[in-house]
Amino acid sequence: MNARSTQIPEPSISRFLFADTRLAPLWAIFRVYLGWQWLEAGWGKFNNPAWVGEKAGTAVSGFLSRALTKAEGERPDVTGWYAWFIENVALPNATLFSYLVTYGEILVGLALIVGLFTGFAAFFAGLMNAAFLLAGTVSSNPWMFIVATWLVLAWRTAGYWGLDRWVLPKVGVPGVAGELFRRKERDDGWEG
Repeated sequence: MNARSTQIPEPSISRFLFADTRLAPLWAIFRVYLGWQWLEAGWGKFNNPAWVGEKAGTAVSGFLSRALTKAEGERPDVTGWYAWFIENVALPNATLFSYLVTYGEILVGLALIVGLFTGFAAFFAGLMNAAFLLAGTVSSNPWMFIVATWLVLAWRTAGYWGLDRWVLPKVGVPGVAGELFRRKERDDGWEG
């Protein structure tokens, strides 16, 4: 069975918003601001022994236990499947999650600030925001999730005023090998 591929052209407004380097300064502002929010949150956790250190896992256990109380009632803030995940996966591994959240926030923040692997960093930023939202925490998570999603859509230009401008051509992007990983034809006719 030969399935034909159909390419749907990208609308000009989409190309302008997400692929035009003239908007790189705007995306850099969003990217750096979101990165700073993550770095600041992660750094606060890094310097708190309830997150990293002798009492690691304490803060996460408290947060997750409160989230479980929001899984009750007629219209719960935390859905049943996420409550199951909290109870059976996250809480028993609270210390691990404590370190994952802390270092994840710091790494995402740094990557966004310097514009390195912006699309991936924004994806994981959105994933963390979604996890916090699913745990019933609103706070700044909705707008941060929206900005992270926009940065994922604009990944081609969001890191243009950052390290991505030089790194991505070298390492490549999904489906396209960069200069460092392209197969080169050798003088003796062999590829490699």
